[in-house]
Amino acid sequence: MGEKGSDMERFAGWVEHLMRERGYDIDSPRGGGRSRLAEDAGVHRAAVTRLLQRQSLPDLETMRALARVLGVGLRDMLIESGKVSAEDLPLPGGTPAGAGERAGGRVTPPEAAELLGIPDSHRRQFVEMTEMILAVSGARPGDARPAPRGVSAGR
Repeated sequence: MGEKGSDMERFAGWVEHLMRERGYDIDSPRGGGRSRLAEDAGVHRAAVTRLLQRQSLPDLETMRALARVLGVGLRDMLIESGKVSAEDLPLPGGTPAGAGERAGGRVTPPEAAELLGIPDSHRRQFVEMTEMILAVSGARPGDARPAPRGVSAGR
């Protein structure tokens, strides 16, 4: 298998892992995970099937939709696909590629405040509120999971 094939294999495995983490059943014959992901993302089921069967990588708009539903950044999706490298897509504000590694590759609340340009006068409040939300939700910094089906986030 060539380099492109190994990129596709690695990327498809990464997407499968995300799908399982997010509750999409792709392991049982009638689990419906592929169809549900396609429906949730608003993309053709064939695009999801081709990806999971290691036949082709999704186009940019499909990747954007899948990233949103799977709770990852488009940057991560593109890098994992092998289409671009981390150096090709530097983080905003000249943030070093290693920022956030202390949190398992995720940005911490103080780092997020810095990246977002939260003024010093509001920074402590931002960090405390973010940490409280993460603690209550059981999430870790950087986790961005979509709300469960039928649940509207923030309502």
